[in-house]
Amino acid sequence: MSGSVTLGIYEKALVHMDDWGRMLRQVRQAGFAFMDLSVDESPERMSRLDWDTRQRREFANAATDEGVQIGGMCLSCHRKVGPGSADASTRAQAVDIFHKAIDLCFDTHIPVIQVAGYYAYYEQPDSGQRERYVHSLANAAQYAAQAGVMLGIENVDGNDVTSITKGLSICDEIHSAWLTMYPDIGNLAEQRLNTVQELRAASGRMLAIHVKDVLPGKPRRIPMGTGTADFPAAFEELARQNWSGRMMLEMWNDDSPDSIQVCASSREKVQHWLSDANIEVVQRQ
Repeated sequence: MSGSVTLGIYEKALVHMDDWGRMLRQVRQAGFAFMDLSVDESPERMSRLDWDTRQRREFANAATDEGVQIGGMCLSCHRKVGPGSADASTRAQAVDIFHKAIDLCFDTHIPVIQVAGYYAYYEQPDSGQRERYVHSLANAAQYAAQAGVMLGIENVDGNDVTSITKGLSICDEIHSAWLTMYPDIGNLAEQRLNTVQELRAASGRMLAIHVKDVLPGKPRRIPMGTGTADFPAAFEELARQNWSGRMMLEMWNDDSPDSIQVCASSREKVQHWLSDANIEVVQRQ
């Protein structure tokens, strides 16, 4: 085989439940090995950064009891609180979010944080945004190194870190062993970039990979296999690199009662493409 992957699912693809045991049970029911936790812009999910010791222990224990790995944290709340903001207090809050997220990962045994490549999403662009973003991220990388938590930059929609090559440039500037790329294949397609060339540029520097389908101008909620993402070509390139790692299906449930079935069907499609590329899917216990 040309590499091997472990498949996981995004928290938002599952039916939301207040009980973590029941919530995580869906991961196995849909045939996945791990789930990525979401810390997005909503007050509810941002409040997870302030979980007390009991809440952290309950979450970690639920994952262990259900036999589900927590593969990573999707720290997308930085779209709201920009690390590259022109406002110093906002940047300070963004750095504080990084530190809290790293502490939460340390306490709950989450190995990876997906860092959103948004400089200051809701602000007007200015010439200093990227430099300020890099400065904030460098601080986070130093803190992550002390905790032993990996950071991976996700190429995003919009106008900031829209490609793997842009993300690699930032990684080169910060030059930390604890910071690398967490590519999103769908976002490459949404930006109409050459997926194979982008993945090839990141050879040896991809911590994990997001898989989702897209359409031009629509980076979310496109059913797997109905959009423009060229997964066969992407997986053939990964096979050429002999890439192995975690691959997370990024999907959204939106309160759909058949979410487990939709997730399982999407997983089967991805497994088929991986099999065609001669990449093995490993179900770790």
